[in-house]
Amino acid sequence: MGTLMKNKAVHLIKKIKERSASVGIIGLGYVGLPLVIEFHKAGFQVTGFDIDHRKVTALTSGKSYIKHIPSEKVKTLIADGRFQATTDFSQLKDVDCIIICVPTPLDEHREPDLSYVFNTTRTIAEFIQKGQLIVLESTTYPGTTDEDMREILEGTGLRAGKDFYLAYSPEREDPANKKFSTSTIPKVVGGYTRDCLKVAKALYDSFVIRTVPVSSTRTAEATKLLENIYRAVNIALVNEMKILFDRMGIDVWEVIEASKTKPFGFQAFYPGPGLGGHCIPIDPFYLTWKAREYGFRTRFIELAGEINTSMPHYVISRVSDALNERGMSIKGSKILVLGLAYKKDVDDIRESPSFEIIELLKEKGAKVDYNDPHVRKTHKMRKYDLKMSSIPLTEKNLKKYDCILISTDHSSYDYGFIAEHSRLIIDTRNAMKGINNSLRRKIVKA
Repeated sequence: MGTLMKNKAVHLIKKIKERSASVGIIGLGYVGLPLVIEFHKAGFQVTGFDIDHRKVTALTSGKSYIKHIPSEKVKTLIADGRFQATTDFSQLKDVDCIIICVPTPLDEHREPDLSYVFNTTRTIAEFIQKGQLIVLESTTYPGTTDEDMREILEGTGLRAGKDFYLAYSPEREDPANKKFSTSTIPKVVGGYTRDCLKVAKALYDSFVIRTVPVSSTRTAEATKLLENIYRAVNIALVNEMKILFDRMGIDVWEVIEASKTKPFGFQAFYPGPGLGGHCIPIDPFYLTWKAREYGFRTRFIELAGEINTSMPHYVISRVSDALNERGMSIKGSKILVLGLAYKKDVDDIRESPSFEIIELLKEKGAKVDYNDPHVRKTHKMRKYDLKMSSIPLTEKNLKKYDCILISTDHSSYDYGFIAEHSRLIIDTRNAMKGINNSLRRKIVKA
């Protein structure tokens, strides 16, 4: 059996190297669509699967629904017939390599919601073929691939490492990052068996600048968690420092800039109104949850999570104090929030703290609008359904608000114009750092 499996592995690796292997990618969002583009560019026949008919229709029409991916790239996909998008998951039986890129959010109790991964795995099990490679890229806790997914897939009677290949390779997407792209970011790969690793590595070697093989799927899963927990903990540190330094009359942003001049032993992290994106606000809780199974409490991680999730409340307190100093209260005030996206220059609103800030302001009786040049309208999300549209950033509009709250520091904003025509500005991103002294009396850092 070992020899037979080895021969099968050699066969699939040969197909991958010859570009005669076909690739199926499940989930065509911020992770899946860039993968589609890279595999297509590398010469593969690619099928994109998604339950969202709108995404499939858009891609079939040559249109992109992600800001930093231009429609020209999508048109290139469909021009030569090597790509199709579909909601028909029965076509999974026709591809050689399946990559899963579905959401892994938290539920209302801040516990892992792996329903998307497990439902997708059950669908794959319906159509699984001998010799296929199945790779999970979604962030999760160690053990998801070799325990939970394997159990579902082996319910078919096939065996991982004998009849099909199983691997985990964490996504490392950073939307709109101009320095790094999907193909230039090293790719960690872990396989359930040695042959699983060899096949998965061969697949990613086809377009990634460097693959980093590790000893197991669990190691690969843990790698992703450590990367983002490292960031979450350090962001929590500077967020806490911001609150303390504010009371001490010290500008945390100036402190960070000065600290950056040390050529060793310091890496700059920056405070903000809260954590956003699909990884940093979520990943720590995956490990915290899994740690309970081993009778271990991740106190350091939990504390960081408490600090980061409290930041929108801190922002509201700063808004309240600033209005009070001007003889006003939040109740009845008109407030314009600048930026819905979780970070600058993207249209990605996943886990954006702006949504909680808007909800908190409304709960306190404020009349709230928003502006975001990348998010024209809000749509129904798992937790929020604001039913709002972006307000034009005109001189007239700016003047009618009691407070402008900068939640996302988009590069397209003219901060001088905003400062000139606003009554009060709450700046959570240090976006107003270059504004001249005559206008600084309007600005409160938060």
